[in-house]
Amino acid sequence: MYMEIHQLKKQGFKVRGIARKLGISRTTVYKYLRKSPEEMSVWMASTKSRMKKLDPYEMVIHTWLTEHPDLSAAQVHDWLLERYEDLQVAESTVRNYVKELREKYSIPKTKEKRVYQAVPELPMGQQAQVDFGQTQQKKRDGKKVTLNFISFVLSHSRYKYVEWLDRPFTTRDMIQAHENAFEYFGG
Repeated sequence: MYMEIHQLKKQGFKVRGIARKLGISRTTVYKYLRKSPEEMSVWMASTKSRMKKLDPYEMVIHTWLTEHPDLSAAQVHDWLLERYEDLQVAESTVRNYVKELREKYSIPKTKEKRVYQAVPELPMGQQAQVDFGQTQQKKRDGKKVTLNFISFVLSHSRYKYVEWLDRPFTTRDMIQAHENAFEYFGG
């Protein structure tokens, strides 16, 4: 990619055009344009030899991907956080690591086609929709905090119930939230 960026620049392309053509950010284009071939060579060698944050979990992730080839990186991220409470890793790091493992071990991502259809209207109080979400809010000290929520909406009356957590939901949290929602709705 380094050579492609420099060739396109020599051909007269602007940074924005190079970024669009190669499908990368302008920041990456600027970074590569500032580096000499020698600096780039040293940097590339350092990336191959350093240990990655998820290397200690490689076999666990490999097992998951082998058993569940349709598993998404977001699901892998959730499973890691549920099983290893001290692990702090960004979803993008997991996504890149999962992509590398799929290539390394030739585990293609399979996509199972979802089968769905309209659900017939049920009597009042017998159907609800449950969704998860996430938002970032500023605290009084100006720092950002990520809040996760689960929301329930009764289909007929549109009554709503929400629970918030300052960490990702676990299975136990989700079950408790369902029980709390049933109690709130009187069901």
